[in-house]
Amino acid sequence: MAGCCSVLAAFLFEYDTPRIVLIRSRKVGLMNRLVQLLILAYVIGWVFVWEKGYQETDSVVSSVTTKAKGVAVTNTSELGFRIWDVADYVIPAQEENSLFIMTNMIITVNQTQSTCAEIPDKTTICDSDSNCTMGSTGTHSNGIGTGKCVPFNESVKTCEVAAWCPVENDADVPTPAFLKAAENFTLLVKNNIWYPKFNFSKRNILPNITTSYLKSCIYDARTDPFCPIFRLGKIVEDAGHSFQDMAVEGGIMGIQVKWDCNLDRAASLCLPRYSFRRLDTRDLEHNVSPGYNFRFAKYYKDLTGNEQRTLIKAYGIRFDIIVFGKATVLCDVIVLYCMKKRYYYRDKKYKYVEDYEQGLAGEMSQ
Repeated sequence: MAGCCSVLAAFLFEYDTPRIVLIRSRKVGLMNRLVQLLILAYVIGWVFVWEKGYQETDSVVSSVTTKAKGVAVTNTSELGFRIWDVADYVIPAQEENSLFIMTNMIITVNQTQSTCAEIPDKTTICDSDSNCTMGSTGTHSNGIGTGKCVPFNESVKTCEVAAWCPVENDADVPTPAFLKAAENFTLLVKNNIWYPKFNFSKRNILPNITTSYLKSCIYDARTDPFCPIFRLGKIVEDAGHSFQDMAVEGGIMGIQVKWDCNLDRAASLCLPRYSFRRLDTRDLEHNVSPGYNFRFAKYYKDLTGNEQRTLIKAYGIRFDIIVFGKATVLCDVIVLYCMKKRYYYRDKKYKYVEDYEQGLAGEMSQ
């Protein structure tokens, strides 16, 4: 009990203060100042100058719309003479932040629902009906097996299937690309950005761009860096690839739009920067299932009312528009306390109101 009282008395009635020892040593003193200098250099050089730690940042909110233009002509034994415009090769008509341009295709015309011979491979070639299973389906099958072995051509027999006939044969992809002229098609990218924290908005069609300029300009990093119209072949070439090679099997290209804006400067200096890269990286040493393709069909009826379709396996380039960036402004500490006009900024930032009860009492007394 006495021990507890003495501890309590020491806590209440005693005062302690730290003792400072000054070491008179050039070596220790220089080391101390060097450490302080390094810390100061880090704060000023890295945090403030390089990373701009004195600024407040915000991430970009963006919307994108696209419009392709260009016409191509083909003349084949299967389709004859044909003109291709935007409605033919842009599939679908609108996507979110991307656009698909068909550059190549395998077309199977006048398909009907019936029975026909499968495409020959190691699982479909047969000698007799005993090699075929009725009702069978496979991952790569074009239909449902009928259990019959039928001639595919004069020398080969395959198992018959109930399917859309004749079945598609995609063994040989057209080379060069069916729509190789797509290299000269153009793509207009309209991009609107907004920094909500600073209530700042802008679009990539800059105020100095006129209607006449927009009708004639094509993006070039040196001569027209802010033109929002891009030639498809130039996009692929700037990413280090051959358009004609990519057009054969398809692929995915990224159009990157970078908005890094220092809003302490004039709004006219907040400008988009464009760059391009292929997103579906192609490994030449492991070239399994390369490119980009999908199938779609166009349905119609013949003169007798029977349903038919044209099946298209479309190869092409999908252009993904990727928008990123940040905006910065001087943070409140600098603006409100360190600048000459700090009182003006403080008056604009804060709204002063009277206490509600005091204000109400004043009104009642009048």
